Amino acid sequence: MPPIIGITGRPQEVPAAGTKVRAYLTTHTYSDSVRRGGGLPVVLVPVEPELMDHVLDRIDGLLITGGGDVNPERYGAQRHEAVRGVDDERDHFELELVRRARHRRLPTMAICRGLQVVNVALGGTLVQDLPSHRGAHGHDITGEGAYEPHSDTLVEDGCRIAEIIGPGLHKINSIHHQAVEELGEGLTVVAAAPDGTVEAIEHEDTDWPLIAVQWHPEFLGVKDHGPSHDLFEAFVEASAKYRADT
Repeated sequence: MPPIIGITGRPQEVPAAGTKVRAYLTTHTYSDSVRRGGGLPVVLVPVEPELMDHVLDRIDGLLITGGGDVNPERYGAQRHEAVRGVDDERDHFELELVRRARHRRLPTMAICRGLQVVNVALGGTLVQDLPSHRGAHGHDITGEGAYEPHSDTLVEDGCRIAEIIGPGLHKINSIHHQAVEELGEGLTVVAAAPDGTVEAIEHEDTDWPLIAVQWHPEFLGVKDHGPSHDLFEAFVEASAKYRADT
């Protein structure tokens, strides 16, 4: 049986029986990327704290997906007017999942907002809006551009991500207006944009398989972008090893 990968769902109002109800969804780009990497994807929805360990007991890898902004209150900041898409239930669930995954050394892949969740969960802070706080533009490319590599990131030699896709300059996509500011405990920057914006982080505990990227490899994978597939395959392989060892 392939390793089971828990994918955090994104809250959304959907039509049902003539009204709208709250649902937790994931795009096919995440689930397809996991399947193509050899994993079995399942969608995770928020549960009570006392049930979270039961959830983690049943998965072999955790994928924290993209979405709206983390509530700045979670890292002790006042909310900037550009902050959007805050969902406190999702924040609470994902932040706690990351902390417990860290404790278990459960293989974790974190994408875009997911990287930011990892940073906040471990005590870090975020730049709430790159254009207004740092004058950094060109990081929030949407539409068809989201599916094409259009931005540069420099991956440092010797890190986990470099072992997977190689060190040096890589073309990625960029669909975010927030970024890491102060790093959480144990985290290091392993890739950055030319303007200094953090594009990937890892944890100093090499026994915790963490792949956290600010870009969206699941979108690039739709266009058969080789390095994006490699990241998912490495994540699924780590999840299979975790399953075999526990």
